[in-house]
Amino acid sequence: MSPRRSVAESRQTRSDILASGVRLASSEGLEGLTIGRLATVLNMSKSGVLGHFGSKEDLQLAVVDAAADIFTKEVADKARGVDPGLPKLLAMCRAWVSYLERRVFPGGCFFTAAASEFDDRPGRVRNAVAGLTTVWNRDLYRQTRTAMAAGDLPSDTDADQLVFEVTGVVLALNNALQLHRDTTAPTRARRALSRLIGHPITALTLLLSLRVA
Repeated sequence: MSPRRSVAESRQTRSDILASGVRLASSEGLEGLTIGRLATVLNMSKSGVLGHFGSKEDLQLAVVDAAADIFTKEVADKARGVDPGLPKLLAMCRAWVSYLERRVFPGGCFFTAAASEFDDRPGRVRNAVAGLTTVWNRDLYRQTRTAMAAGDLPSDTDADQLVFEVTGVVLALNNALQLHRDTTAPTRARRALSRLIGHPITALTLLLSLRVA
């Protein structure tokens, strides 16, 4: 076997491990994600899995990063190229709702589950999850402030409060979809977001008609 092929196969194996890890962690939690569990699912030896990550915590961190890449592709990237401010804020919200509606992760929002699991457990995994969610919230805040400066949102809008409430709507949507299997929840979430953003007619039209495929 050539060194180049060996490296390519190693990368593919690592990618396969992470893909399975994301699916398992989404449904069963990051703490339940063990070297042994993955080895069983992938029909590999424990040493084969361990060789790619070194420890359970390293595996968890790699899975969080892989889930972040999926979130970026399915949500953040959907708003790329959209004009900053209100249009981008709406695009981000629209993609966020669609991501949950389409069940991109089998267990619902990966980061909602991970945050709930690790919110009171100091360590690198908690820091990684907190850091990623902070970056997302910061972008929501930035687009809100840009919309305010452009006159598309009232100048006295409390940007921090708006982001807090938008996040609350999405958390409620995740709960309704996962716990209650409420198929009406995405429409309710879009209506709630349109009211929060402050342009009921325009926002609702965009949120309902420009859905993410």
